[in-house]
Amino acid sequence: MKISQKGLYALQAMMTLARRHDQGAIKIREIAAESDLPEKFLELILLELKNARIVDSVRGARGGYQLRRDPADIPLSDIIRLVDGPLAPMGDAEQLRGLIAKDADHRALYEVFLAVRDAAAKILENTTIADIVQGRGPKGVRKRAQPEEKKKRAES
Repeated sequence: MKISQKGLYALQAMMTLARRHDQGAIKIREIAAESDLPEKFLELILLELKNARIVDSVRGARGGYQLRRDPADIPLSDIIRLVDGPLAPMGDAEQLRGLIAKDADHRALYEVFLAVRDAAAKILENTTIADIVQGRGPKGVRKRAQPEEKKKRAES
């Protein structure tokens, strides 16, 4: 799985919309400025998110874009799959399962790739836009010690 620059921009725009979820529609110009994203590229991303029914557009002087659902109901996997495709490091999960079944010589390699895909999918499917806006890390993953915590443990 590789997240493209477009995928990263989409996630950043979604975070901006989530932070301002209770404010109604937000103009593209404001989203671009707040997220430090190129406005023209953002227009294309928001159109793609609108076509996927993740955001709504509102016309008029008070128009702009807003989330269609509560940020807590939008997993990161929805955005990444939409913009960047499958979460698997190569192909998709079904393709990997087929390779595991067909290619005995390389089965273990494909099993590793499938395990990587499954782990990434679990994290991305269980972590929402609301989670990252609120500063919570991925769900289901042990939190890593910060450098200062590691230093304190080493000293004690």
